[in-house]
Amino acid sequence: MTEVRDTAPETVDARQSFSTAPVETDPAAPVGIGVSGWLRWVWRTLTSMRTALILLFLLALASVPGSLLPQRGTNPIRVNDYLANDPVKGRILDRLGFFDVFSAPWFAAIYLLLFVSLAGCVLPRSLQHWRILRSRPPAAPRNLGRLPEHRRVEPAPGTSPQQSLDAAAAWLRKARWRVDTTSYDGSTGTVAAEKGYARETGNLVFHLALLGLLVAIAYGSLFGFKGTVIVREGSSFADTRGQFDSFTPGKAYDDATLPPFAFTLTKFTADYQRGGQQNGAAREFSADVRVVSEPGAAPTTQNIQVNDPLVVGGVKVFLVGHGYAPTITVRDAKGEVVFRDSVVFLPQDGNFTSTGVVKAPDTVPQLGLQGFFLPTAAVDSTLGPHSTFPAADDPAVFLSAWTGDLGLDSGRPQSVYKLDTTRMTRLGIDALRPGESWTLPGGHGTVTLDGYIQWASFTVASDPGKELALLAAVAAITGLALSLLVRRRRVWVRVSAEPGGVTVVDVAGLTRSEHASVAEDVDALAAAIGTTTSTRTTAPEGAEENR
Repeated sequence: MTEVRDTAPETVDARQSFSTAPVETDPAAPVGIGVSGWLRWVWRTLTSMRTALILLFLLALASVPGSLLPQRGTNPIRVNDYLANDPVKGRILDRLGFFDVFSAPWFAAIYLLLFVSLAGCVLPRSLQHWRILRSRPPAAPRNLGRLPEHRRVEPAPGTSPQQSLDAAAAWLRKARWRVDTTSYDGSTGTVAAEKGYARETGNLVFHLALLGLLVAIAYGSLFGFKGTVIVREGSSFADTRGQFDSFTPGKAYDDATLPPFAFTLTKFTADYQRGGQQNGAAREFSADVRVVSEPGAAPTTQNIQVNDPLVVGGVKVFLVGHGYAPTITVRDAKGEVVFRDSVVFLPQDGNFTSTGVVKAPDTVPQLGLQGFFLPTAAVDSTLGPHSTFPAADDPAVFLSAWTGDLGLDSGRPQSVYKLDTTRMTRLGIDALRPGESWTLPGGHGTVTLDGYIQWASFTVASDPGKELALLAAVAAITGLALSLLVRRRRVWVRVSAEPGGVTVVDVAGLTRSEHASVAEDVDALAAAIGTTTSTRTTAPEGAEENR
């Protein structure tokens, strides 16, 4: 017998190994969208209206810390006090940018994302709307009787089909509809008209105005500035960067654009209600200033109030706060004056219980004073020294004297409103009224309260984007009014010939706005053509197919 070898499996495997036929793949296997697909998905998600609303909510939420916490741009004094009173929490909040919210990177990121989202959403819609405005109204549906509002009209005797079409088109044009007609060709002719495009225009104007508002705010933040300064009565301020207590410039700001004006605070006036439920409530704050608008110009006298700023060279000077500055004289053991000045004390409550510090580094050893200035002084066992009224009815200063090393020679910056007592020894505590002196223990000299003056704090700001912001706000209100008040609607007229030479005129309408009706327009148009013979005011099933 002949030996037979089983080689089939090897032959099949070899053929499969060297075959050049395409290998079939599983059609159900998932296929990736690739990098371009992911980029398109990210762009569509970012530019959707839902994302824009979420970003707008996040922007509003991010603005909350700016109203709850003191900001360096408006109240640097309170920021410094916050950091001094709660250094751990304050340091964390400061690193996160909560004391300068509107310049923080995370706020800018939300801001830019919102701008890109609105631009990517609104600009394409605006271009599409512009093309629609230039296009013809949509042609009449095949069956006008299926629309929500339908009228069958009998023309006046002797009226030709083309005359009915012309009458409908003339009425619509007079009523400011966009009209498109097709002439009667012996069997049919139509008139298509649409009105209310201002609704979508207003909607787009509103969103474009939001973009303009974002641009205006960004422009003002880039090229504007804001600074704060405390000026005592009788003292002056010159609009140079070194004169500000705090200064926040825009990223593209140039110091050369500062207008060279100066002013002197001649008098500060404050008035408070006396008696009643609102006892101590502020009734008037005003600052009389003598202004020099530019070098060499004659000074002018002006009055600054809370809602009436000083405007010089495109810069506004706002009155934002005030307080008291007791005039204190310090003499050494030999009776020589080593310190005499009106020291700014910062108010701590509504009755202007104020705290402050005096540093006399020229004494040996150095001398420091810290204490309270009370416009209307009172002392009790619960509250201690405090003021009972914001006006200076019975002023007094409560001082704690310290001697030792003030730490001014260490090179580390110090707050003028805080006294570092870590290397000092307390001498004692005393209360002074105007004209009284305190002889310090141990022959360290005397301290005299000569009186007091008032100080006012001002915010000097330049916002070059405010005019654009105003125009954007007006445009936004106008666009919102148009989108809410204008009704978008369409009407059609079809003239057709039925068997037997009978002319049939159909008038129908469709509204594109919720809670609006086109019935009045359809009735008026039908009356302009002829006499209504039948009416349909409700849409039968399937009417949406004709839209």
